[in-house]
Amino acid sequence: MRALRNFAERDLRVVEVDDPAPPGDDEVQVRICAVALNHIDVWGWRGMAFAQRELPITVGAEASGEIIAVGKNVTDLEVGQVGALYGANTCGTCKPCVEGRDNFCENVNGIFGFHIDGFAQEKMNFPARLFVPAPEGLDPISAALTPITFGTVEHMLFDNAKLQPGESILVQAGGSGIGTAAIQMAKAIGCTVYTTVGNDEKAQQALDLGADHAINYREERFEGRVRRLTKKQGVDVVFEHVGVDTWEGSMFSMKVGGRLVTCGSTTGIKADINLFHLFQRQLRLIGSFGCTMRNIASSLEKLASGQVHPVIDLEIPMDEIEKGLERLENRQVFGKIIVTV
Repeated sequence: MRALRNFAERDLRVVEVDDPAPPGDDEVQVRICAVALNHIDVWGWRGMAFAQRELPITVGAEASGEIIAVGKNVTDLEVGQVGALYGANTCGTCKPCVEGRDNFCENVNGIFGFHIDGFAQEKMNFPARLFVPAPEGLDPISAALTPITFGTVEHMLFDNAKLQPGESILVQAGGSGIGTAAIQMAKAIGCTVYTTVGNDEKAQQALDLGADHAINYREERFEGRVRRLTKKQGVDVVFEHVGVDTWEGSMFSMKVGGRLVTCGSTTGIKADINLFHLFQRQLRLIGSFGCTMRNIASSLEKLASGQVHPVIDLEIPMDEIEKGLERLENRQVFGKIIVTV
């Protein structure tokens, strides 16, 4: 079968590999349907890693699959089911995992596609407990967007920032995959959504998606615009994932008692904080990583019911992945890039 493997920095190749053996007792064998690209794929392509890994490695951190075989201990899943594949190989036995908080796993064995072989291959064996079935009839591309894209956003907004109906929110990088998901999820509960984008075309796309205000950060300081639009009050929640380039402005965009939730740092990992501003305005800074399988299941339901929908920038075959990664690296996307397997 074919697999997309990373051999060295910026060296991705589609190669022939052996078919997987029959699934283990607690595994399912899946045919990969679609892989969604994320910044973690760009980092891996650049040669960045937060832990030791061996190359070559099969890439792909977010995907959907269709079950084609089940292990003998698997009784709650069946051949033909389509579902989302959880993105980290968690242990399933530590206290957080048992409590359903796999993104706090104490013994995680790596992120698929980054530390261990990922999803950009035609078939693979996968732990059955990490397969989240999609509602019947949901298309595989929508399902592929839930393990990181919609699941991460749900965890950020509702588990961590506790976003409430009617509140205001600033979504940084509204044209990104998680940005488009955040706009939709916030609007679905009646929030006022402000978002930043890099050009006027993306601004219109964000407005069409449901944002109330789209700010071209290349033409004006977004924090000044947010302050003017909110009559100097600021927003209840800031959805951050950009990092250094937007951090200071994000801090000054919050109202007294505001919450900033962040899951990423695509422009750098170190930022200054005005501590006087932080405590005087009683702001809350919240880190968020990944999501739970409950978040994925909830996101699948929202997609199936039409509350939110996938925003697809580009679909490409495996042998054109570098085109997609360059587009993502250069911030040319609006929505998600899908790799078909």
